[in-house]
Amino acid sequence: MESSMQDVLKELDDVCREAKQQNIGFEQVWRELRGPAAQAHYQSPSTIRKLLPFIFLLLPVAVAFMLREEIIRGIFGDDERCIITNNPFVMELGRPLEDCRMCEGLDAVPVYENISRAEFSDKFAYSNVPVLVKNGTGGWSTDIFSFQFFKKLYMDTPGAVEKTEEECQFFEYNTNMESLSEFFEMSDDRAALKEDSWYIGWSNCDPTVRSVLRTHYHWPSFLPRTVAAEDDDLDWIFMGGPGPGAFIHLDHVDKSSWQAQLSGTKTWTLIPPPECEAVCKTLHVTVHTGDIFVANTNKWYHGTFIHEGNMSITIGSEFD
Repeated sequence: MESSMQDVLKELDDVCREAKQQNIGFEQVWRELRGPAAQAHYQSPSTIRKLLPFIFLLLPVAVAFMLREEIIRGIFGDDERCIITNNPFVMELGRPLEDCRMCEGLDAVPVYENISRAEFSDKFAYSNVPVLVKNGTGGWSTDIFSFQFFKKLYMDTPGAVEKTEEECQFFEYNTNMESLSEFFEMSDDRAALKEDSWYIGWSNCDPTVRSVLRTHYHWPSFLPRTVAAEDDDLDWIFMGGPGPGAFIHLDHVDKSSWQAQLSGTKTWTLIPPPECEAVCKTLHVTVHTGDIFVANTNKWYHGTFIHEGNMSITIGSEFD
């Protein structure tokens, strides 16, 4: 093991020396190696090609580093996990190349005041082109959604918090909260953003909570109407105060997503995959209360920023 580590260190040293001779800093190599999911800016295709020899040399080391916890767990017998889990770095390595027609020539996210199901299906449902539908939540009881509403709903539903924590996802982002139960335990002042600005998200898979949520919102009228989509068990909820929301990342969910802005204002940044950088642009779109934003977040790298004013609260799901 010690000999292998020395070999790895020597290989790293050789790579760094060669990169330095070609005026390529190691930090630049490492940024490229980490993949675009953590980056809001990409090098040109010619730069990427120039870096490829160093990237492939560093791949084994980087994978070992990124998966060090998973490897240790695998060696010492954690039966509940695979040696290679859903690590974002590994997912990026295995990501298929995208069809750049989804973003080629697109200077801005298309915006519609009204759009029919037929037009949406023809232009956006399966093209991976994002779209913003203004005032798409008409008829919803959006005013009911708040921290206190969610807290009461989950606390009054036996097993809902536990089921969500065990079977769903919680996104702590830049907060120090690590679970849904911890989120609901915070003080009233912090919940009202009087102590600090926080931003979190979670997916709900409790059927009772799901039924209650869907009495207050309904399937967006312009989306394709399929039994499988409307019966999807997952609702995605994101909420928080001004400042950075979700960091730039790529989702790994089953389908395209829609997200309704129930309160507040949020700006999305959409970054095309690096293989499309020569023909596509980074896009920004601001979503206001009552708007519905649709994007295939499996294809577009994306991040969000929350504006001053009312707390941002969104709810959404997937469609096919």
